[in-house]
Amino acid sequence: MVSPFALSERAQDSNRNPRSAHVRITESGREIESEFVANLVRNRARLQPCRYVATTQGFQPLPRETMELTFYIVVAAELLLSLWSLLQGFQWLAMSRRHSGHHSGFFTPRVALLCPCKGDEPGLEENLHALTAQDYPNYEIFFVLARAEDSASTILRRVSTASAAPAHVVIAGRAQACGEKVNNLRFAIDQLDASFEVVVFADSDGRPGRQWLTHLVAPLSDPKLGATTTFRWWIPVKGGFASALGAAWDASIVTMLGEHDHNFCWGGGTAMRLSVFDEVKVKDHWAGAVSDDWGITRALRAAGRKIQFVPECLVPTLHDANAKNLLNFTNRQITITRVYAPKIWFAGACAHVLYCAAIILGIAEIIHLVSIGQLWLTTALVLILIMLLAAVKGTIRWIAVTDLLPAYKNKLQTYAWAWTLLAPLAPFLYAINFTTSAFSRRIKWRGIRYYLRSASQTEIV
Repeated sequence: MVSPFALSERAQDSNRNPRSAHVRITESGREIESEFVANLVRNRARLQPCRYVATTQGFQPLPRETMELTFYIVVAAELLLSLWSLLQGFQWLAMSRRHSGHHSGFFTPRVALLCPCKGDEPGLEENLHALTAQDYPNYEIFFVLARAEDSASTILRRVSTASAAPAHVVIAGRAQACGEKVNNLRFAIDQLDASFEVVVFADSDGRPGRQWLTHLVAPLSDPKLGATTTFRWWIPVKGGFASALGAAWDASIVTMLGEHDHNFCWGGGTAMRLSVFDEVKVKDHWAGAVSDDWGITRALRAAGRKIQFVPECLVPTLHDANAKNLLNFTNRQITITRVYAPKIWFAGACAHVLYCAAIILGIAEIIHLVSIGQLWLTTALVLILIMLLAAVKGTIRWIAVTDLLPAYKNKLQTYAWAWTLLAPLAPFLYAINFTTSAFSRRIKWRGIRYYLRSASQTEIV
């Protein structure tokens, strides 16, 4: 049997001659040839990192230079994208400040305010009271349910009775081959008489301010305008990490809207003339659809009509979520986007995957540098810079919204950390959403499961 000292000497010989093809070990009078041991000895002798890539011949070492080049290319691309995004953030802040306190004008046509409802969700009664208390001279509210026995019906009737503005509860019936919300809206639209000039869509989970309706309708004084829209601003109620992360995730969508020609409608706050609604054939785009807002968006874009974003109409959405609900909500939003706006989906996927790749590759690079005793501080500073730019963009959004929603200033200050410190983590949730939506078109919305075959084909599962 070979002594440990003899074996050590053989290993040292191999270190001195790393091109040696084999190491022979004698055990119980028998020689064993081990290419595996020889490879280990050679790698240790060279003091080189051992990265592997899969090939048809098995796993082969990936050159260190290739790994470094990939890392630097990804980081450079991400830094450029982050700086461009930060510039957009400052432009959005300037836009919001121009609109903050802006006079709405004097265009106040007769408005039909449609609000689909389902279930007795937290804060429902307060949200609906906000819709009935609008400082607007001539509007009627239509609360729409799919079933008369819905748990929200009692609250709707109580709110309707107490409303200063005329309010109605409409029963749309069961949806067939489309989303329940779309079915509710189509039915409600058919109930409107010719006296209404403008239709406004709202959500039951939002709590808009008293001037919301006035500001949203006023720009429609321009008959060439297709629609006005706004977006929600998620504010946690009791807090928790999932709610805070959801608020940071949702906030990044707000700054996609602005003073440009690429806006999209949001179903919780969109206004349009009924004549335009009929002209662009929104109901045709709703046929077989699950998304009401993307149906309106596609109809307006097909007709070449502009969608104007109204930042002063931002809707506070006071809401909490656990991890399961958050994942269901975010996956649903991105899956719907994939089906109805694939170009936006692809661009978003590339941007968020690039961010995550830069962070993950950077962490791997730091671990490797530490393991071989080389300087890692520069790489760490680059990663910190990338995450810092994301946090700064989140801070800019928070500052802008604090100006737009002065009534919620205390709440916004309490959860400032959600929109700032968690902004660097939100892209990882987006990466999960984009990955999920790439392989599935199934969503769950208000207790109903849908399979989205296309923008005009929806199956209720």
